Amino acid sequence: MPITEFADISIRGKSLTRDQCHEVLDCPDEDVMLLLHETYKIRRKYFGNRVHVQVLRNAKSGLCSEDCHYCSQSKVSEAPIEKYTLVPKDTLVQEAKKAEQIKAARFCMSTSGNRPSDAEIEELCDIISAIKTNTQLPLCASLGLLKDGQAERLKAAGLDRVNHNLNTSQRYYSQICTTHTFEERVDTITRCQAAGLEICSGGIVGQGEVNDDIIDMLLALREIKPEAIPINFLIPIDGTPFEGMDTKLSPQKCLKVLCLARLINPPCEVRAAGGWEYHMRRLQPLALYAADSIFVTGYLTTGGTSVKEVCDMIEDMGFESTIEDAGC
Repeated sequence: MPITEFADISIRGKSLTRDQCHEVLDCPDEDVMLLLHETYKIRRKYFGNRVHVQVLRNAKSGLCSEDCHYCSQSKVSEAPIEKYTLVPKDTLVQEAKKAEQIKAARFCMSTSGNRPSDAEIEELCDIISAIKTNTQLPLCASLGLLKDGQAERLKAAGLDRVNHNLNTSQRYYSQICTTHTFEERVDTITRCQAAGLEICSGGIVGQGEVNDDIIDMLLALREIKPEAIPINFLIPIDGTPFEGMDTKLSPQKCLKVLCLARLINPPCEVRAAGGWEYHMRRLQPLALYAADSIFVTGYLTTGGTSVKEVCDMIEDMGFESTIEDAGC
């Protein structure tokens, strides 16, 4: 079946076959523009030409007990990053107010560590409640693995959405982390959905996985039905186990992954997340034909493009930008 028919399959609510998924990822580079054209039909149907620009606030850095090989904050990382405990409530409330003043659509916070204690959850609930008292902003948080009752407490405090990525396929997960499992991540997502929280869940490509792993991850996300799917592209960070990793990510390969994410999960927000501009280089603007959301400025411990640069690019491409989150 030609690629030109894949968009119609997706719009009709059908899933691509595994062979069709491989056709997308193996699309000849000279046909990428055709693939983007077809993918844009789906993107336009569900999101028009709107682009959410998002900045992530790292509310707690380093000090993590997990061994995620890609992460500069993990216990096995020797990367020279700043480390600090949870940012004070008053600081986060003020940052949320600033976000609201510039008409941000959401305020997002991330904390390092993977199993927050009940005391940490209580502190986070206090912060969430304070932000909700002082702003009307929807709130998203990335908090790690949650246990019984914690998701419900966060929801009751006012949290709207949780970010919890699958990161890779179930088959490949043990190659990127050994201190927790793929199944534990799915369990946390299930707990959050049961508590009434929206889900932001995606993954990282370029970690040594094969195309089947990318397909498996995206098909697993189709079953989860998250509201948003961030696709990160590995930046090998010095001091981590993945420093020097050959990501095998060309600008064209990154675009194909974004297209497949859209084709498999048509109604979900698809975000070009960490590392997108690093790997896409001069083809960055083309990401907008598949992704309706992008990360800018910073990705927890690595830098990124400024908000103004990205908003100018969006305008030049004929799209409309909305600031998804102001962060700091």
